[in-house]
Amino acid sequence: MSSKPKSLGDFLQEFAQHRHVMQQELQKVIIGQDAVIEQLFAAIFTRGHCLLEGVPGLAKTLMVSTLARIMDVSFKRIQFTPDLMPSDITGTNVLDEDEHGRRDFRFVEGPIFTNILLADEINRTPPKTQAALLQAMQEREVTVGTTTYDIAEPFFTIATQNPIEQEGTYPLPEAQLDRFMFNIKVDYPSADEEERILTLTTRNEKSEVRKVLSAKAIVNVQRLVQSVAVSEFVVKYVAKLVRSTRPADESAPEYVQEMVDWGAGPRAGQFLIQGGKALAAMDGRFSVAIDDVRRIAIPVLRHRISTNFQAQAEGLSNEDVITRLLDDLPEPEVAKYEK
Repeated sequence: MSSKPKSLGDFLQEFAQHRHVMQQELQKVIIGQDAVIEQLFAAIFTRGHCLLEGVPGLAKTLMVSTLARIMDVSFKRIQFTPDLMPSDITGTNVLDEDEHGRRDFRFVEGPIFTNILLADEINRTPPKTQAALLQAMQEREVTVGTTTYDIAEPFFTIATQNPIEQEGTYPLPEAQLDRFMFNIKVDYPSADEEERILTLTTRNEKSEVRKVLSAKAIVNVQRLVQSVAVSEFVVKYVAKLVRSTRPADESAPEYVQEMVDWGAGPRAGQFLIQGGKALAAMDGRFSVAIDDVRRIAIPVLRHRISTNFQAQAEGLSNEDVITRLLDDLPEPEVAKYEK
């Protein structure tokens, strides 16, 4: 007898179990930070990139390197410094001479040719070098000279940034910030978590993690996540939310018109829906709910709107404006069908 083919529900349940195992493995090394881990997973399963912001010592680099160890993929780390050049990231052509004396150029790949790229302290390098990541993040390819090279899938850029020490830094331009699906804030641990961290890290023991997903499995998961359904109801809500962040739009509330200089573009809506699909799939659900969109709205939108002096004078941040929008924005009405 032939076995019954797996349904979408079977695949989703299987994926939800894999995700649970990944989280358990990661938590052998990382204590707490559940929301951060969830957002990292959501970006990976939707081909997104992340910008991690947090003060030094919150294990941002350790989190990314451990994530790479859990997945059977290649991992490279670049420490961004003021003297880093674009070719240090992308690679360069070198002149080779064979045994017959013939000379020819050979391309030597840079660290960007990997599956997970950790761009550590990305705001420490000048814009010319920061821009070397743009093509790779958007098109998954790198152009050196006249030749374009493809980057193998899956490919993710996870960049870190220190928000408190801004002397001698180069803030990322808005066009590059917009390439990041999530701007994730890594906060201090709770008192209980901090005690566990101190206990775990001061022993002479190293936590071993096992690999859960291969590169091929991750690509298959990305296809699975894309198949999660999104209703017209959710699409209307996302469109309304994104348009409400734009001060010139007629649907924007009065406080947005007064406190926001510019709002989110269509890419924000795309990432809200993709992130919602990832959260639904990670829970083993077939379709995206409004609550999925609400859960990821702040990390998707916080780097896509710019508040002005009036907001600063009233002590309101980007997150405060987004939270108020989420509280005020009504859900779209469901059309009623008459018999």
